[in-house]
Amino acid sequence: MSKKNSNNFDLVLTKLISDVFEKAGNKSLNYKQVAAELNIQDYETRELILLVLKEETRKGVLQEPEKGKFILKQLKTYVTGKVDMTADGSAFIVSEDEFEEDIFIAPKKLRNALHGDIVKAYVYAKSKGRKKDGEVVEIIKRAKMEFTGIVKFSEKFAFFVPDDRKMLHDIFIPLADINGAKNEEKAIAQIVDWPEEAKNPIGKIKQVLGKQGDNNAEMNAILADYGFPLAFPDQVEKEANAISDIISAEEIAKRRDFRNVLTFTIDPADAKDFDDAISFKKLENGNVEVGVHIADVSHYVKPNSALDKEAFERGTSVYLVDRVIPMLPERLSNGVCSLRPHEDKLCFAAVFELDKEANVITQWFGKTIIHSDKRFSYEDAQTILENKTGGYSEELLKLNELAYILRERKFKHGAISFESTEVKFKLDENGKPLGVYIKERKDAHKLIEDYMLLANKKVAEFIAKKGKGKQKFTFVYRSHDLPKEDAILNFAQFALKFGYKIDTSSGRETARSLNDLMFDVEGKKEQNVLTQLAIRSMAKAIYTTKKHSHYGLAFDFYTHFTSPIRRYPDVMAHRLLEYYQEGGKSVDEETYEKMCLHSSQMEKKAADAERASIKYKQAEYLEDNVGEQYTGLISGLTEWGMYVEIIENKCEGMVRLRDINDDFYVLDEKNYCIIGQRKKKKYQLGDEVKILVKKVDLNKRQIDFSLVQ
Repeated sequence: MSKKNSNNFDLVLTKLISDVFEKAGNKSLNYKQVAAELNIQDYETRELILLVLKEETRKGVLQEPEKGKFILKQLKTYVTGKVDMTADGSAFIVSEDEFEEDIFIAPKKLRNALHGDIVKAYVYAKSKGRKKDGEVVEIIKRAKMEFTGIVKFSEKFAFFVPDDRKMLHDIFIPLADINGAKNEEKAIAQIVDWPEEAKNPIGKIKQVLGKQGDNNAEMNAILADYGFPLAFPDQVEKEANAISDIISAEEIAKRRDFRNVLTFTIDPADAKDFDDAISFKKLENGNVEVGVHIADVSHYVKPNSALDKEAFERGTSVYLVDRVIPMLPERLSNGVCSLRPHEDKLCFAAVFELDKEANVITQWFGKTIIHSDKRFSYEDAQTILENKTGGYSEELLKLNELAYILRERKFKHGAISFESTEVKFKLDENGKPLGVYIKERKDAHKLIEDYMLLANKKVAEFIAKKGKGKQKFTFVYRSHDLPKEDAILNFAQFALKFGYKIDTSSGRETARSLNDLMFDVEGKKEQNVLTQLAIRSMAKAIYTTKKHSHYGLAFDFYTHFTSPIRRYPDVMAHRLLEYYQEGGKSVDEETYEKMCLHSSQMEKKAADAERASIKYKQAEYLEDNVGEQYTGLISGLTEWGMYVEIIENKCEGMVRLRDINDDFYVLDEKNYCIIGQRKKKKYQLGDEVKILVKKVDLNKRQIDFSLVQ
């Protein structure tokens, strides 16, 4: 054998031996066991294996815990983290605490771990320059055991094809566990067993959702997929139905009575849960008293009750395209707690005396009773504001005048105005989309928002400043961090390509120039792309006990106080405010921080479910338009394709790079574009392109476009 061939053989043998030890994990092996694993029997090669083992030990790749026994050297051998699946069946373990880089796991080394699972993984020792990889040794916590999908029958068994693109295994369903499901029906399946050597898990059909493509079945599938229950437990409904809507004289006596003060609600035309109302009164000194009255959910929902536990688990109401899945049963959300017109209702209020410059002269927080005089829709209120006439026009116009001052002051202090477009659908009686339109935000929407912001800000300030000095009062804040420097610099570079300059010299200057940008792009074709990219460059707002400030609003202190019917953190804020006003000592921070974390997680799931329902309806809308041409804007870029948003209806689909056949295109991530390798043709984020609707997959909620070149 030549020296060159000998060296190549040594390298191959070393790699094979390395694979044997990686497969063995934390088990030590002698040279005979290694030879057996490689099916090598000749004496000469077995001796060579021993030489390689000793050389790899000398290099520090292996170690020899006892004479003749070898094992991969343990650096930081084990890591705990979350599984992030890829489309090819491999995965990465994401561990924020122990490793900066993610650990690659080959498909055969996942040990039945699924996307999102918390696992313990063995990390192989690697030589310099190679990425860390390993294998799963223990599944600590499953992310989920229930999946939505389609039931398919064969002769002796059924199997279940999950909707979740990151669930790459079909679930085997014994016919005894089919629960009445029919072939091709949509259902929820639960994994009940997964034998170690079995390729597929074994499950049972937990609930049949209905015919594939049926609106109710598809919307319920989205809810179930994101972990939201489709109904309230019997005990929760029982508790809710037992709550009386009769308000006793004793309860009224404990509260500040606003029943003779003008009070009204302004909500969407189709709203049923009214959790905030505004009271208005002129004062003798020329100032006005504005009350922000919030449904007193905490009066009815007691800590540790079945109602409370269910509300906490849900965390939030979920708003899909065609329905609301409430956090609280209808008896409370649309009945007892809802601030319906011409009914006495219990509230927790923030009441402000405002001068003509919208300065807060006095403030008061406490329990109230109200009697709403009028239920305005946003459209009704907007008509009055525009025509300057109609019922309660004087009061609405004064409130709007003060709201403008509050808004201007907020932006002057560095708040950011993100006016992203909200897509709405016109649906028929079966939920099928007949059209798509963009919801406009006018003064009536902004007026209500400004007074809610004022209440949230002042409640947070009240608690934070009450706790100054030695004692800090644990509270639930809505926190929004400064954007990461590299993210905002990347966005500034991209905005410059459209001719917009972002000053990144300080947080306040960044906010000021972002506002200038948002004003300048309004109504222009690049508005949505730049707004979405700007939002993506921002940190995500979360619930926490630890930080008070909200960068996007430029508030030092901020909480969520104004929507307890639909958000659990607001219920916590109500309870804590009342408790501290009565002289209570600070509650345990760690306990509330865990509750905040759960609330943030459920808020994200609800937002993802809402987006999934929009994606489904967009796909359903375009299903009848396959072959049609549209003009769109490039709204996102990945290694495998570019997302395009149709200008006229905001439906988004993907043009796959493999389908662009005039060149070989690759992603230039830094410059937000894809570039043809031969002709150097460039497609950039925000570019206008002509597309054709190529294919629609309703099950995957995917729309495929092709470029019209």
